[in-house]
Amino acid sequence: MSAQVEEVRLALGHIELAAHLFGPADGLPVIALHGWLDNANSFARLAPRLKGLRIVALDLAGHGYSAHRPVGAGYALADYAHDVLRVAEQLGWQRFGLLGHSLGAIISVQLAGALPDRISHLALIDGVVPPTLSEQDAAERLGLALQAQLRLDGKRKSVYATLEAGVEARMKGMVAVSREAAELLAQRGLMPVPGGYSWRSDSRLTLPSPSRLHPDQAMAFVKRIACPTCLVVAADGMLARHTALLEQLPFEQVTLPGGHHLHLNDAEGAALVADCFNRFFGIP
Repeated sequence: MSAQVEEVRLALGHIELAAHLFGPADGLPVIALHGWLDNANSFARLAPRLKGLRIVALDLAGHGYSAHRPVGAGYALADYAHDVLRVAEQLGWQRFGLLGHSLGAIISVQLAGALPDRISHLALIDGVVPPTLSEQDAAERLGLALQAQLRLDGKRKSVYATLEAGVEARMKGMVAVSREAAELLAQRGLMPVPGGYSWRSDSRLTLPSPSRLHPDQAMAFVKRIACPTCLVVAADGMLARHTALLEQLPFEQVTLPGGHHLHLNDAEGAALVADCFNRFFGIP
């Protein structure tokens, strides 16, 4: 990673988050939000290539070195958005950009739609809106989520005998990543435990959400966004097959080769995404 990287901890009152700082102190303020079960190292290849930006790459609550939510709390999208606003308040940033991947992109879109006057730029990587649900399935969805919460009490986290085994498990996760990407995520994600190593992420992050937005509600956030927005679609990622959704988006869209983690899997992918976002932010 770049020599410019600085590790910080942000005490927000209700929770403490860890973050990496990239770029000049007087650069355009940007908060970077990673994907589900990833951490701030998601931007380890990309952020040093972005010019003129002061990037605060968070470990979202429950991920990496950041604290977990209290017992009884959950990980709703609105709670993540609140965390981001608290970070901005602490840094004195009235207006700031958002750089989001996957879950981080979803949080970014919701925050930019909810408070359009606060967000100056929106740079998204293979994510826009959360999975949606029809009205008639809402009750069943809540029931499944409640049952899963009860079952979680009896589950134990996986323990890997070696660091290498933990890295290989991440490579083969729900969204596969390259070995290099898994190793970067493991730097902030794996911790020693009796018998080996386990991932730091809060087990509650794997629970199904108790509610989902109707498609019209999800698009309402998109329609309220007032800032310049650029969406990178990974050719082999999650969004490319959702052509109907992509056609509805009033955003600049750029399709680049690679999978869902194209900005992290290798240097070539990170360079392509950086070239796209450097043009988007337009800073010499």
